[in-house]
Parts: sequence; C-alpha cells; structure tokens
Amino acid sequence: MSHLQLRAADGHTFSAWASRPEGHARGGVVVVQEIFGVTGHIERVADQFAAEGYLAIAPALFDRQQRGVNLAYDEAGIAQGVGYMQQADFGQVMTDLKAAIDAVAHAGAVGMVGYCWGGLVTYLAGSRTGIAAGIAYYGGGIARMLEPVPRCPMQFHFGAQDSHIPLSDVEKIRAAFPQGEYHTYAAGHGFNCTDRASFNAAAAHEAFGHALGFFRKHLG
Repeated sequence: MSHLQLRAADGHTFSAWASRPEGHARGGVVVVQEIFGVTGHIERVADQFAAEGYLAIAPALFDRQQRGVNLAYDEAGIAQGVGYMQQADFGQVMTDLKAAIDAVAHAGAVGMVGYCWGGLVTYLAGSRTGIAAGIAYYGGGIARMLEPVPRCPMQFHFGAQDSHIPLSDVEKIRAAFPQGEYHTYAAGHGFNCTDRASFNAAAAHEAFGHALGFFRKHLG
C-alpha cells in the first residue's frame, strides 16, 4: 500500500494509491473515486480488492483541477467536489485512466470499479478503454450518457432508496444495456461508504460479494 506517481500520454503527472496483493496477482483493478477525491474510503476499497488477490490502483482523477483532493462527506465537500467534477474533461479522464490501466496490466486482465461519479466514469470507460470488465456503484448520470454502450461486461449496483438516482433511471440503463448484471438493495446513495451517514453494512457486504464473483469470472 503506497502512493505513487503516474504519467498520462499527454505528459500530465498525477498521484495514485496502489495496493498490492500477497503472492501472485489474479489481475488488476482500477478503483475510480467519488467526487470527494481519493479518500480513505477509496483507499480502503483498493485494499479490499488487493486482499482478494488483485493489484489495485486508485488514480487521483481531479489532480488536473486540484492536486490532493480529499474532501469531507458533508455539504461543503459536496459543493467543492461538484465543482471539480464540472471542470473535469472526460477525454482527459480517460487518458489518465489508461495510464492507471497500464500501471497494473502486468498483473493480468484489468477490471474497473467506480463509485458515484466514478460509476459513470467506469460506464464510459467500458467503451473508451480496454478494460475486461466494469462495475458501477450508484453511478449518477449514466442515464443521461447511455451511448455508446460499454464493449465489456458490466455489473451495476443501485440503492432502491437513492434520492439521486431514481429507479426510472435504472430502468433506462437496463433498457440501453440489457446484457448488464443489475443488483438493487434496500439502501440509499453511497451505501458502500463507511464514512457516510447512508452507509449500509448489509448492502455493502452483499454488493462486494457480487463484485468479487464478477471479477473472478472475468479477470481470474
């Protein structure tokens, strides 16, 4: 577990949290942040996948806007994070993700898992990068950016009580990408994050089991 520096194809350098498994890696996993940056929660998610045998990396995708973004899960953090999100260019985000993918590709097939804004980014990466599989947790905005659909297998996790993502949006995504794997929980937005009031331990545990099975199937 350590911080490292990556270099994108356009010369931009940015930080990432890397978490290495014990022994031989089963593959690579790129963990995509929420609007709050690479928080302790995102680092722990990377560690969680590393503990299951994957070389995991969480790139700091807001480093082009502001280096070292790590915001609190409160109203001020949301406002600041939304500002960074609105400034982010998806073309540059994909360039940075490709550098992160390359950094773990020696471990084998590479998957991606994203949370909140990262869920949308993972959906987009499914058609713009060479990932072998993608997992989107409560990806806000996917229903407004459905095309092009991912070229790789995708798994989706949504909270039935998510005030940000109505179930009607989930149905739009399912209609556009029926080959996806969909899971819904009796939980709200951000249910996987231990640092949020909406954390739901049962939903988080069940979702991680599905995610792990999905990566076992598609990465190894």
